[in-house]
Amino acid sequence: MSENSGTPVGRRVVLGMLGLGAAAVAAGPYLQRAVDSVTSKDPTGLSDLLPGGGGFRYYSVVGSVPERGPEDYTLTVNGLVDRAVTFRLADLQAMEQTRIVHDVQCVTGWRVAGVPFEGVRLSALLDAAGVQPAATAVRFGCFDGSYSESLTLDQARRDDVLVALRMEDRPVSHEHGGPVRLYVAPMYFYKSAKWLDTVTLTPSVQRGYWEHYGYDVDAWVGRSNGRDDAPTG
Repeated sequence: MSENSGTPVGRRVVLGMLGLGAAAVAAGPYLQRAVDSVTSKDPTGLSDLLPGGGGFRYYSVVGSVPERGPEDYTLTVNGLVDRAVTFRLADLQAMEQTRIVHDVQCVTGWRVAGVPFEGVRLSALLDAAGVQPAATAVRFGCFDGSYSESLTLDQARRDDVLVALRMEDRPVSHEHGGPVRLYVAPMYFYKSAKWLDTVTLTPSVQRGYWEHYGYDVDAWVGRSNGRDDAPTG
């Protein structure tokens, strides 16, 4: 997920970011969360000057997101299916797991190389529900209450599209969209919806949250959004 670009950043904010970066050098991981809170709302790239600025940025389109865990998390596959299916976290963990190690590329420019993701291939969940002939696309809903994304059915069935339960060799954290997020390896990271709770088969592609603001629906890295990034690999 990414943020709109072009927001002015004043001199005080720039100096504040640099000051926060200096403090982070001294305090190390104790201030990393504070640094993340600044960099996640910085569309200028100035936060790349901060220690740790080359890693992930944490984005949300709402003020706060409730946490869910094994006792209350569910993922529902519905819409144009033969039978709606609801999976608990334990159900997903019991299914065959696929591991992908791939670069993550954000449409705002930053990249993290060689990130391991593990989870269930989305195609396996679609097969469990039974896709009806009228379905040509998949819409993804999230328990933050606002975010959404979509893929064509062919895209959703790719081997490198996961319902991810693990990231960087540990369970997906709440900040990274856990306990379950979507991971679409060859596309810009806004397609990999966080806090995933609904997979809906639809008759046509429905634009996702950022696509209503002009981002491309088909978000292949290096071939969309007016960017020439190297494809992720």
